[in-house]
Amino acid sequence: RPPAMSININLDFLNSPAHDGHANRALNDTVRGLHTSVNAANFAVPGVENFDEFQREVINYVKPNHGTTTLGFIFEHGIVIAVDSRASQGPYISSQTVKKVIEINPFLLGTMAGGAADCQFWQRNLGIQCRLHELETGKRITVGAASKMLANTLYSYKGKGLSMGTMIAGWDLNGPGLYYVDSEGTRLKGQRFSVGSGSLFAYGVLDQGYKWDLSVKDACELGRRAIYHATFRDAFSGGTVSVYHVSEKGWTKVTGDDVGELHYGYYPSEPVPDVDAHCGGLGKKEAEAREAAEKAARQSTDAMET
Repeated sequence: RPPAMSININLDFLNSPAHDGHANRALNDTVRGLHTSVNAANFAVPGVENFDEFQREVINYVKPNHGTTTLGFIFEHGIVIAVDSRASQGPYISSQTVKKVIEINPFLLGTMAGGAADCQFWQRNLGIQCRLHELETGKRITVGAASKMLANTLYSYKGKGLSMGTMIAGWDLNGPGLYYVDSEGTRLKGQRFSVGSGSLFAYGVLDQGYKWDLSVKDACELGRRAIYHATFRDAFSGGTVSVYHVSEKGWTKVTGDDVGELHYGYYPSEPVPDVDAHCGGLGKKEAEAREAAEKAARQSTDAMET
C-alpha cells in the first residue's frame, strides 16, 4: 500500500490582499490591459462625429435598392413564367443578362426578385434539398413541399438581412402548382403572381388579358407582353424577356427576346408623309418667315444709309 501523500496549498490570496499583493497587481495589470486594448486608436473606425448616424446611413450602401419584374400564372395547359434580366444597384444598372429563372429540377422552377446573391444561393440550396429528398424517398418532391422547404429555411433567417421575393412553380402528381415565398417566411399559394418593382405594371396587362382557357401560344405571349410593358414603365426592369412553359412533361423555355426589339414589334414606326409639319410644324415656318423679314429690314436700312 503506497504511503499517504500530503499537499500543502497556500490559499492566502483569497483573503483581502494588501495594496501591493500579487492578486491586486494582477488585477491592476488586467484592467490596464483592457483599457489599452479597447482604446479607440486600436480600431479602424470611420472618423465621423456621430458614429450611430453613420451606421444608419451606410446601410443604404451595403444593401442598395434593387428592382425587377417577374410573373407567373396557371392556366388550362400548365404554367407560364416570364421574367426580365436587368440587375440594378440603386440608380446604377449592374447587368442586363441576369438569369432570373432558377431551374431547380426538370419539373420545378424558381424566380428571382430582391437580392440576386440571396436568391441564387438559397434556391440552389433548395435544389440540393429536393434532390436529397428524391434519393431518400425514391419520389420526386411536390411543388408544395419544395416551397415549404424554402419558406422554412428563409424563416430561420428572418431579420438577418435577406432580401428575397420568389415564386416556386412546377408540376407534380397533383397537377400544376404556383407558390410565392419571401424572406419574411411568407408562403402563399395562388393562380397569378407578379413580383418586383415593375409588378404593378405587369399586373395591369396580366389582369386584362388573362383567361383560363388560353392556348399555350397566347399565354406565353401574354406573359411576354406583360413583362415588356413593365420594362417600358419601370426603369429598374429591362434587358431581355424570358418566357417558360411548365406542363406535365416538365418545363420548356419558349422565348428570350430583347425588350428593344420587342418595342418596335409592338409599336412599329410608320412613315410620316409631311416631315416638316411633323417635326417643325407651324413654328418652323413662322421662324423662317421671321428670319426672312429681319433680313429684308436690314437690307432696306443699309440702302437708306448709303
